[in-house]
Amino acid sequence: MDFFEVVKKRRSIRKYQDRKVPREYVEKILEVAFYSPSSMNRRPWHFVVVEGREIIKKLANTRGALRFLETAPLAIVVCGDEKISSAWVFDASIAAEHIQLAATALGLGACWGHVLDRQHSEEKSAEDYVRELLGIPEHVRILCVIGIGYPVEQKLEHDEKEIMWERVHLNEFGNAFK
Repeated sequence: MDFFEVVKKRRSIRKYQDRKVPREYVEKILEVAFYSPSSMNRRPWHFVVVEGREIIKKLANTRGALRFLETAPLAIVVCGDEKISSAWVFDASIAAEHIQLAATALGLGACWGHVLDRQHSEEKSAEDYVRELLGIPEHVRILCVIGIGYPVEQKLEHDEKEIMWERVHLNEFGNAFK
């Protein structure tokens, strides 16, 4: 699959088959994450790979928007070390998108579940919940959890109707690009 095909096919997949993701696929996905650019090449990422069903079910309980993880055979928690870079959130976001594109290229489905600045409960942030669950140190911040697996459903790929050319400006805001 060429790059443009991968981008068009990448959709948020929230239901997965009960089928393990091969270890070589997981390694390939992580390799691609490490190829992503970062501010000043500081590479502040940490990735927690979660394959255990019980832990994944607990991750699904982080907040309502992460319930899709209940059927995921694989989850990757994307983190950034704020001691390494103050731009960790941007660097980790780029790595997270690389993970999703790599999963798509391998015929898998993936979905980003946001953790940063979200709540688990009135008393606890989603980040603290995941931190405690996985033993993540305080200086390593948690951006998201990406569920990955073989999709139950096939979604239509993106098409040109989604492109909003009116939001592209040439030389100054308000000048139509097209």
